[in-house]
Amino acid sequence: LGAYELGVLISYILLGVTTTQAYVYYSRFPNDSRKLKYLVAFMWSFEMAHAVCIGCTLYQMTVRDYSHPERLILIPRSLAVAVIFSGIVGAVLYRFSPIQVVFAARIYRVSHSLYIPCLSWALSFSRLLGSIAVCFYGLQLKTIPDFEARFAWLLNSLWSVASANDLIIAVTLVYWLYRQRPTADRRTVALVDKLIAWTMETGVVTSAAGLASLVCFATMKENYIWIAFFVLNTRLYSNSLLASLNSRARLRVMSEETDPNILGFKAGTGTPSGSWYDSARSAV
Repeated sequence: LGAYELGVLISYILLGVTTTQAYVYYSRFPNDSRKLKYLVAFMWSFEMAHAVCIGCTLYQMTVRDYSHPERLILIPRSLAVAVIFSGIVGAVLYRFSPIQVVFAARIYRVSHSLYIPCLSWALSFSRLLGSIAVCFYGLQLKTIPDFEARFAWLLNSLWSVASANDLIIAVTLVYWLYRQRPTADRRTVALVDKLIAWTMETGVVTSAAGLASLVCFATMKENYIWIAFFVLNTRLYSNSLLASLNSRARLRVMSEETDPNILGFKAGTGTPSGSWYDSARSAV
């Protein structure tokens, strides 16, 4: 139970970071497209709903069921619903995040193939379906041990797919960016290195969190550490998106000082139809 309390506490701290980044985004990029603004609002709303659900779960475990340890094995309905919000946020951000869009644009421009981007989108959709299934069966069953006995394979598949998707995106994008270095000048290399570091930060962290959930669930089902990692995963996705959006100003300056076609499309201008992000979206 202590692990879950710690996970909720850290999750709420990250929610504060998400809220701050959302405020910075709307203040710094007022000319972004409405679709992108709606995406950020949608993400923040679902993050709040997810936070309410995990908070209700914590209240049930620590207050309402106080002095009734036998009830800790019951599946809180709010926790099952939180899985849905987590799956929706993860799937939507995979489809529309800058990482995914830049990756798809670059691969398509270089190889004229959307095989890997489509594979990644298919995996994110599978993750969403898996989250819906976890919620459905979690509402049907009464105890966590019963769910673990019958649907451990579903949770294992869910985390495996999410981690694999993160690694596919990060590794492949780093590969294509690294191929730019031998023929680039010094300032262009600095931009490429920045993009590589940005990709690793957003991809490896979320993948590591998914793998941590998988390992803890496989080895320590009884102490709920795996649930603590679960409540953190959604925050990592949303913060990765907002950090990527808010870093565009710096990347735009660097791209203007280097080759404007380093990513396979023209550097942005700051307008809704001209930013590097929207240029990448239009290329997909």
